[in-house]
Amino acid sequence: MREPVLVVKESRTEDQGAQVSRQVPVSVSLVLPAYNEAANVVAVVEGAITFLRAQVERFEIVVVNDGSTDQTGELAEELSRRYPEVSVVHPPVNQGYGASLRDGFTASRYEWLFFTDADHQFRIDSLSELLPLRDQAEIIVGFRRERQDPWSRRVLSLGYNALMGVIFDVRVRDIDCAFKLFHRRVFESVRIESDRFFVNTELLVKARARRFRIVETGVDHFPRQYDRSKVSVWEIPRTLREIMRIWRSVRSTRGHAGH
Repeated sequence: MREPVLVVKESRTEDQGAQVSRQVPVSVSLVLPAYNEAANVVAVVEGAITFLRAQVERFEIVVVNDGSTDQTGELAEELSRRYPEVSVVHPPVNQGYGASLRDGFTASRYEWLFFTDADHQFRIDSLSELLPLRDQAEIIVGFRRERQDPWSRRVLSLGYNALMGVIFDVRVRDIDCAFKLFHRRVFESVRIESDRFFVNTELLVKARARRFRIVETGVDHFPRQYDRSKVSVWEIPRTLREIMRIWRSVRSTRGHAGH
């Protein structure tokens, strides 16, 4: 039985982008949850298309328009008409971040599943930090080198990461970083149950319990230019309930391999 391995890569490799090219047979499904991101979604998707066409052999972009009340859905549909690599999923109502990822992963088809946010705080070219590590692990997660969020959120995040390490023994430095790459086999044994923001923790906790290997590496993070974060204080009681639910769930599976 393989034990999970955690490798931390602190800095960029200058020629890293050159290691991933069209000659490398890698296929990537980018899942992009989007809720009221009309100001960002076009730039994010078009930037991803430019990058992925140059870097990987095959790719698709699945935009999940999670019940947006602005023009996110219309703009995403227009992108799907302009670019054959883009498809759009339209849940009838706002379901939450975790549910959006679940819908996007279900609609995807390629070997590696990658997700990030549509708020433009990450740049898709940071994926070149993750792709060269895919031979080392089934899960490659980013951590924000210099997080561009208010100090209050940074402090809460530090405490949350430490707490998750104690409770679940998942010792990554930025568990909620929305920049993660998974091999499809992870989802053959890990089922997403959380509908909301706890999904980042749930995925790594369940994968850790099933002995999947995890690697983390630094990625760039940028200030949000438009609108504001969708995370609110109302997520705190929900998250506490989710922690208890997942803790009970993993107790029955920890120590059993998922592959």
